[in-house]
Amino acid sequence: MAAKNAFYAQSGGVTAVINATACGIIETARKHPEQIGKVYAGRNGIIGALTEDLIDTSAESDADIAALKNTPAGAFGSCRYKLKSLEENRAQYERLIEVFKAHDIGYFFYNGGGDSADTCHKVSQLGEAMGYPIQAIHVPKTMDNDLPHTDCCPGFGSVAKYTAVSIREAGFDLASMALTSTKVFILEVMGRHAGWTAAAGGLAAEKEGDDPHIILFPEVVFDQEKFLARVKECVDSYGYCTIVASEGIKNAEGKFVADAGTTDAFGHTQLGGVAQTLATMIKSSLGLKYHYAIADYLMRSARHIASGTDLEQAYAVGKAAVEMAAAGKGGVMVSIVRESDEPYEWSIGEAPLDQVANVEKKMPADFITGDGFHITDACRRYLAPLIAGEHYPEYVNGLPQYVKLKNVAVPKKTGKSFEI
Repeated sequence: MAAKNAFYAQSGGVTAVINATACGIIETARKHPEQIGKVYAGRNGIIGALTEDLIDTSAESDADIAALKNTPAGAFGSCRYKLKSLEENRAQYERLIEVFKAHDIGYFFYNGGGDSADTCHKVSQLGEAMGYPIQAIHVPKTMDNDLPHTDCCPGFGSVAKYTAVSIREAGFDLASMALTSTKVFILEVMGRHAGWTAAAGGLAAEKEGDDPHIILFPEVVFDQEKFLARVKECVDSYGYCTIVASEGIKNAEGKFVADAGTTDAFGHTQLGGVAQTLATMIKSSLGLKYHYAIADYLMRSARHIASGTDLEQAYAVGKAAVEMAAAGKGGVMVSIVRESDEPYEWSIGEAPLDQVANVEKKMPADFITGDGFHITDACRRYLAPLIAGEHYPEYVNGLPQYVKLKNVAVPKKTGKSFEI
């Protein structure tokens, strides 16, 4: 029986190491030609499958595929496109099966967060129902670190490292100028409902008075009066105050402090500007000079300072996904299992997709200090190994060298178009 082809797609917000996962998948698939034929990538994620816009990764050299390990963002394009439920739009899923069948695809590797886990689960179910089984395997990726049943999520360790390094460096800058200039600096980081990224900033504070002085988590109700009092206390004690603020902090009414009044493609509230909101609050109430920065895309694309642990795990989950598929598995998510904190040891596991889809993992209460403004030692023990190690890309003329693939299109076979 001829080997079935595989479909791989990148979903949602990209990371500094998602291409390392792609590298792991493609390199490992090339070592299993008896079971896996070609690896087709979806151009712009799952949209590539719906529109039959597939990329033939076999057209890429081994060297260029290997270079993906050092290249940030999504080499094949990603998307924010949420498939509706089977009941609402069965045609979408039937279209996926139609394209997979036309291109003899028997393996579906979906690299993303919670929404992509849900899609992967539905494709697995529908394939069985339609008599065209698909070995659907979810490959975890999210800088938010909020997927359940995995110790951590590839993409998070690098953004955590960026956050900790950035607030430490900014703190040194602020301390230098605080006597006659800026008193408060706010670093706004991504994190809608889970405060993992903001928490990572706390790793920079190794002793009393170290930066950051305040961390604001989505899991802790934002109390303006309490916050302003803490800012003043820090300025009085240290001469200045540094803050890491999650974009997803909410007030007592449950409203995002940075609610922009719009929604994204997934129906999520569009966030942005919490740093400016906090800065205005500080200026009007305390009269202190401030500066703020919104890390945004800079933090998730910072391959130049990626975590060595993160890069290793990102490649490992891609490799494991193919090995699981070759062993006949499907309907699962590849997971990372922590064996110990010190020394840090981990292994690869798996979790059923029906236990992963649409479940969000937030910061546990014992990871946040009693006053709600910092991380505990337990949190530090969890986070520290995830930012460990450096794996710098090659630099030429002072700039990192990243690969751009040819992304050769696969000829269409269904003879049909599909509107997204």
